Amino acid sequence: MTITVLIDNLSKSDLACEWGLAIHVQYNGHSILLDTGASGQFAKNAAALQIDLKAVEYGVLSHAHYDHSDGMEAFFAQNQNAKFYLRASTEENCYSYEGQGKYRYIGIQRGLLETYCDRIVYAEGDYLLLPGAFLIPHKTPDMAQMGKQAHLCIRKGDMWLDDDFSHEQSLVMETEQGLVIFNSCSHGGADVIISEVKRTFPGQEIYAFIGGFHLFEASEETVRQFAHRLQKTNVRKIVTGHCTGEQSFAILKEVLGDAVVQLYAGMTLDL
Repeated sequence: MTITVLIDNLSKSDLACEWGLAIHVQYNGHSILLDTGASGQFAKNAAALQIDLKAVEYGVLSHAHYDHSDGMEAFFAQNQNAKFYLRASTEENCYSYEGQGKYRYIGIQRGLLETYCDRIVYAEGDYLLLPGAFLIPHKTPDMAQMGKQAHLCIRKGDMWLDDDFSHEQSLVMETEQGLVIFNSCSHGGADVIISEVKRTFPGQEIYAFIGGFHLFEASEETVRQFAHRLQKTNVRKIVTGHCTGEQSFAILKEVLGDAVVQLYAGMTLDL
């Protein structure tokens, strides 16, 4: 399996960077795109990295936020065949609560789900994407409490509800070294997601976790507590960036050492 980061907050070259994430995965002869960043910039980076988006067979949206979905239109313009796989509960209804009764829309571009309905598949339950690759939803009760803490919500009619992240999914892939989990923002908590995956695949070792941890606004104490919980999972490789945050990454590195690696646009990993 070869992983290429097409866009992230950081870049170590002349590749574009933005608040967003897109990752290309070459897996057992198949080409998979996870997320599309916050614009079409990921596609320009893909061309520079000699990643052929026309050859992508499967698109996966980790969750329904703009910084992962706003490049979908650019992808559909280049690729005429691949389906994009979203959670069945996905709608254009995600917001951030800004305080004083104000909400900011942070969801999928309005109208995109209808415009490209023939390209979208809504996955339910544990979904087999292709042999060895699965889309796994959250299975932990009261996930809305995490949404409340993060000031993230969804709109249902006239109601504002704490986001329960039912629109978030993990891409889980089997490798010779163990399972590899991709979850781009881990709003439900990376340690929680690891626990969910362990329950879903009993007896299988989790080798790596790749994605953001949504810690960019978290306190030092919160990050340290999280780092120690992550340490107890015994996941051997943690590749993180995007919404993790620079200070939080430094704390993770301090606690977890060489197990933690920084994501950046242009990064390539062979697992």
